[in-house]
Amino acid sequence: MDTQRAGQDVGVDLAAVARLLADGTRAAFCLALLDGRAWTAIELARHAGVAPSTATSHLNLLVSGGLLAEERHGRHRYVRVADRRVVELIEGLAALAPQQTARPRSLSASGRQQALARARLCYDHLAGTVALAITDAMVGRGLLEWGAQPGLTSGGVSWLAEVGITVPSGSRRPLVRACLDWTERRPHLAGAVGAALCSHALTVGWVTRIGTTRALAVTTTGRRAWNDYLGLPPDDL
Repeated sequence: MDTQRAGQDVGVDLAAVARLLADGTRAAFCLALLDGRAWTAIELARHAGVAPSTATSHLNLLVSGGLLAEERHGRHRYVRVADRRVVELIEGLAALAPQQTARPRSLSASGRQQALARARLCYDHLAGTVALAITDAMVGRGLLEWGAQPGLTSGGVSWLAEVGITVPSGSRRPLVRACLDWTERRPHLAGAVGAALCSHALTVGWVTRIGTTRALAVTTTGRRAWNDYLGLPPDDL
């Protein structure tokens, strides 16, 4: 039995999804869209260094394949990641993918790589070394259970209230989820709590976006806050 027939027999065409992400330009689009925003074809074309017509062709495939969703506002077409399952798929594959060893072509490119590795948006929660430091500190203080079934402790509930972080109720989304960090190869905090913490950090100015990328910078206020609430040394952030 060949592999195509095997996939048909179980009713899942896994290869169809793999083919969508097997192209470097389409993969670059999906990684860029992990910042949680909607992008235009021209913005993504500029990001990946391809012609707008080429970007449009690739985006049509990603939309028809269900990885991206499109929104139209007047004459403008925007695309975004279809849902959180796609986010988890892309982040999981990125964590398994070989690390690129090619040197950045410029100082600005090197700076972007370092900034993304330090702190970035992973759709709606924090990722990078800063996110790992926050997760480790929460586990160390008994705010999170970080085993086979991650969860929020009673101390964690009290801590969220003390900080002023509100987690929306009534969602089927898990409160706490471990998301494998593709640069650090260890899981960071995701789920409803991770999203609420990230939203709060952005709203009160603990972190701020760097330009139009999904990279984030920890502010002076943020360093002070993470130190006050989690004991994180400011120099580590």
